[in-house]
Amino acid sequence: IDEIEALSSIYGEDWCVVDEDEKIYCIKISDCLDQPKWTLCLQVVLPPGYPAAEPPIYQLNAPWLRGQDYMELANSLEEIYVQNLGESILYLWVEKIREVLIEKAQSSDPEPDIKKTSEEVDEDDEDDFLLDYQPIQEEPIKIVDYITSESQEDEELPSIHHGTPITDRRSTFQAHLAPVVTPGQVKRVLEKLYENKKIASATHNIYAYRIYCEDKQTFLQDCEDDGETAAGGRLLHLMQILNVHNVLVVVSRWYGGILLGPDRFKHINNCARNILVE
Repeated sequence: IDEIEALSSIYGEDWCVVDEDEKIYCIKISDCLDQPKWTLCLQVVLPPGYPAAEPPIYQLNAPWLRGQDYMELANSLEEIYVQNLGESILYLWVEKIREVLIEKAQSSDPEPDIKKTSEEVDEDDEDDFLLDYQPIQEEPIKIVDYITSESQEDEELPSIHHGTPITDRRSTFQAHLAPVVTPGQVKRVLEKLYENKKIASATHNIYAYRIYCEDKQTFLQDCEDDGETAAGGRLLHLMQILNVHNVLVVVSRWYGGILLGPDRFKHINNCARNILVE
């Protein structure tokens, strides 16, 4: 608690509480320039054994962070944890990431190419890290080819559940859920949902699913933003945190003409969490 209060005080608006009960926090880190070129979002989940016995569970999120860059930064964070076993390390992690971003800003690396495809483009820079969020550690497995090539005729249509809508400033959000065990069932459920004219007319139909393959001991998973940048990735990450599997969650949003900023992500995740709990 002392560490969280200190970090909140140090980083101010860059520090964000995602879920107090689950101890999920986000911090936007930049290269310290007046007009930052390089920014990154560090999301951490503090397990019950932190800091004495367990390290934080973390995500490094930035559109440009891939491959070698990601591995080098992840290795640096692991090294800091090992060198400071049993101690609070979040401040050390944040400043290490900032150091890397400053080095990139001072080097000849080209600026990251960040494109927003969301219909709702925020004017306030502090929302950028929410828009750019993408879970990276557990890469979604792209299975579009499997879905399109599989025969759907033998696939049974699972039962579909509809959650309670949430309305804020004329925008309405509603979650839909179905138990699925094959990619074919995912496609069948989506087709069934889109037969509903109201759902088909939604501004965005964001979805994510996770299927556990017992024979390979791995997850088959994917997500779709449907124009709401990074929303699918955040939805998939929520499902990972809650450790749910063999389920498809779709969140429909009907845009009401008033910009909601980052609140729209809160509503999407709350809709999803509520229907999963139900």
